[in-house]
Amino acid sequence: MTTFSVRKFLAAALLACLPFLPHAAVAAPAASLPDFTDLVDKVGPAVVNIRTTAHVPTGNRGLPPGLDDGDMSEFFRRFFGIPLPQSPQSPHGGGNDGQGGQGGSQGGPGGGQGGDSPQDNSDSETNSGVGSGFILSADGYVMTNAHVIDDADSIYVTLTDKREFKAKLIGVDERTDVAVVKINATNLPTVTIGDSNKVRVGEWVVAIGSPFGLENTVTAGIVSAKGRDTGDYLPFIQTDVAVNPGNSGGPLINMQGEVIGINSQIYSRTGGFMGISFAIPIDEAMRVADQLKTSGKVVRGRIAVAIGEVTKDVADSLGLPKAQGALVSSVEPGGPADKAGVQPGDIILKFNGHPVDTATDLPRMVGDTKPGTKTTITIWRKGQTRDLSVTVAEMQPDKTAHADQRKPPAPKQQASNALGIAVSDIPSDQMKSLKLRNGVQVDAVDGPAARVGLEKGDIILRIGDTDVTSAKQFDELTAHLDPQKMIALLVRRGDNTQFVPIRPRAPQK
Repeated sequence: MTTFSVRKFLAAALLACLPFLPHAAVAAPAASLPDFTDLVDKVGPAVVNIRTTAHVPTGNRGLPPGLDDGDMSEFFRRFFGIPLPQSPQSPHGGGNDGQGGQGGSQGGPGGGQGGDSPQDNSDSETNSGVGSGFILSADGYVMTNAHVIDDADSIYVTLTDKREFKAKLIGVDERTDVAVVKINATNLPTVTIGDSNKVRVGEWVVAIGSPFGLENTVTAGIVSAKGRDTGDYLPFIQTDVAVNPGNSGGPLINMQGEVIGINSQIYSRTGGFMGISFAIPIDEAMRVADQLKTSGKVVRGRIAVAIGEVTKDVADSLGLPKAQGALVSSVEPGGPADKAGVQPGDIILKFNGHPVDTATDLPRMVGDTKPGTKTTITIWRKGQTRDLSVTVAEMQPDKTAHADQRKPPAPKQQASNALGIAVSDIPSDQMKSLKLRNGVQVDAVDGPAARVGLEKGDIILRIGDTDVTSAKQFDELTAHLDPQKMIALLVRRGDNTQFVPIRPRAPQK
């Protein structure tokens, strides 16, 4: 038998054996696909639709000057033999089912004898928004997004069994976009709260809500990323679950049927879903909800600093092992951080013993700390770590900062040094008004300084780990810089302070 014939024989034998292989082995790929039916049956009844209304004036229905509803009612009665359509004052007011006249004569819904129709038509409710939510407790507490109920005069919650309740607003926290409302009901189905810290990128998740007002809609996908910073107060869970307008406030659910987030935002150029959606981690949302249920507001801590990101260039130039922490750009005079000894240019590495990996970690850590708590922050300053004791204060409204308007003095020299910066001493009265202990003022820039964005009027506080105390000292320091190594300048511009990495130029021969 030839080699070719043997191959044909083996192939035929394998095909003949396929019907006798175990069914599970053949169907293995299909068995790995997730089944969401039991999960939806479990969680679905606890997901609600939320609609909001606002009161709008309806006294003259946009009628011409001099006419009111009474005039229009008489017009319709005389010429058409019917009452003014949808008029709350009509003796035979119309119902939603198109049989309003009959309902009115029998005292039914919408009828003049029903007793529920308002007699004052100075304003009426109009739908202002729609969203989703989920039931936290059997006695009627419901969680949703703050933007879902924003500017609402009335909030209505509809359950999956079609019962509708007018809800009472318990509290709103715009910073985290979390709101809690309460309906007057008992023995309600509730969700199970999960642990968003255990969420893994790539795991299957499900969203239930009312996209575009379509109630009880289920979509599924995977977790795309964790800790996604979108510039808001919270680190979001990013998913590819289809989330659209109306899904806001609905739950993000894992395969165990636990709520791990609140669907809150989408990235879109069209207003519709484009493959990226964001959910508020449920552990953060529950901390907010507990405070809203207790006091109706959220109390947060503050240490009164402005911060920025620590880049790799800054970390390398300052001797930090890696780019981490929060760079202090300004310190509020008299604030907790100022009293603790924090200075602009410090890098906060730890707060209360917990590492600050990125700048966005610090506001969350401080915000979650009870005002009045005395804690420790670890900073990096001039190549060394230091522990400072700080007492956290209560967060207050942001203050508007005003930069000093004094014009910088005229340049006294050319920017011919290794950094391309000409500086001058700062008058003592200006130093006092700026609350500075040291520094020199930039008069002109070229070369390296111009390339990194330094400008006339900036104030240089430090070269590397050395404080700059005079223009003469600055020139002496720049004369000995290694052109092969990056150096970090601590620069103040207006009320903000940051490190600017710069590579000195080689000396001219």
